[in-house]
Amino acid sequence: MTTVRRESLAEQAAEILATRIRDGEWEIGGKLPGETTLAPQLGVGRSTAREAIRILAGRGILATRQGSGVFVAATDDAATWDSVLRRADIVAVIEARTAIEVEAAALAAERRTAAQLKLLREALDERERHRGDIDEHVATDMAFHRQIVVAAHSPMLLDLFDGFAPRSREAMVDMLRLRGRSGDDADHGTHVRITEAIASRDAAAAAALTRDHLRALTAQLG
Repeated sequence: MTTVRRESLAEQAAEILATRIRDGEWEIGGKLPGETTLAPQLGVGRSTAREAIRILAGRGILATRQGSGVFVAATDDAATWDSVLRRADIVAVIEARTAIEVEAAALAAERRTAAQLKLLREALDERERHRGDIDEHVATDMAFHRQIVVAAHSPMLLDLFDGFAPRSREAMVDMLRLRGRSGDDADHGTHVRITEAIASRDAAAAAALTRDHLRALTAQLG
């Protein structure tokens, strides 16, 4: 049985314990031995074993239930939102954008203020001015779409949009570089129509135009 060296820290004990879990010594939902049993197996004291358990609980591998013991919650580190986004391919990014932005466009048509409509038109003009450069085009496109989410008056959608924005921006730059162009007339015209639907408070049209625009992006990857 593998044990840690006498000078090892709790992190090393935690890694040995995580390896045993990954190797199937305990199934998900299985209960670990108590500290008095586990500590000598790891070659450490009870306080170090306790700290190793806390480390793995923080990583989502173990779960401590008061009065019941310690149980296996996962066989590896729980995926963080950042790691999920880093693994997402372009199609997955566009699908997530659709989930956020279609609803935001409908809400923006219903809830936008005159000041927010003015900012949206300004963002549209800025997007128009940067159609030739991919990096600048994507930056101004993201700013345009963020104005729509702001106008939706939905803090949760805005938090989702902002959390997703770095990966979305990266994916869109990659897609446009594959295409070798950005901001053609048809694409810009779609954004004009989305803006006008929001200006007219036509929620159904704003949502449909946004959905069709994002579906068209997906189709271009085929």
